[in-house]
Amino acid sequence: MSIIVHPTYFPSIAHYVAMANTDEVCFETDDNFLKQTYRNRCYIYGANGKMGLNIPVIHSQKNRQKYKDVKIFNDDNWQSNHWKSLLSAYRTSPFFEYYEDDLKPLFHKKADYILDFNFKCLEVINACLQLEVKASKTLQYNKDIVDKTDFRFLVHAKKEVNQAFEKYTQVFSNKHGYISNLSILDLLFNEGPNSLNYLESQTISSD
Repeated sequence: MSIIVHPTYFPSIAHYVAMANTDEVCFETDDNFLKQTYRNRCYIYGANGKMGLNIPVIHSQKNRQKYKDVKIFNDDNWQSNHWKSLLSAYRTSPFFEYYEDDLKPLFHKKADYILDFNFKCLEVINACLQLEVKASKTLQYNKDIVDKTDFRFLVHAKKEVNQAFEKYTQVFSNKHGYISNLSILDLLFNEGPNSLNYLESQTISSD
């Protein structure tokens, strides 16, 4: 099976369930950038519950802009802020220290383009998961896909489809309960080497 998905910022668990259960992944890279999507945001589990991490971008909706051409707005200290948020949320999780050295460089080296940065994040996470992905990229945008299972709908943060994934232990679940389909980081820090087995055992709902 071959699928098509968007490369997003530390993708949701649903993104990774799709990628872990396929033979080949095609990444959508030639579409227009849209706000309110996972292209430049992810959600983690902080002390106060679900918490969004947003990468600021230089983007005008008046002029249609390709995802691959959108630059990151680096004038504010977003990388440092995101890393501090991850430390605060996950430093007591079972496997944070195990992966810390792999992830830390992503938050200390400046990145110019959001798409390129997302691919770097994917590369690091795939290595942490020990997930080998046969990957390709789109050369042009096609609304209708006939030869691949289309998971591009997973990019929408505001029109998210509820996923009935199995529960796993989360750091603050005794305070706020279980929160499903957060960033892959939440699964990785809590489940560690078992994360890939978890992903391979789940299924995606599209409605």
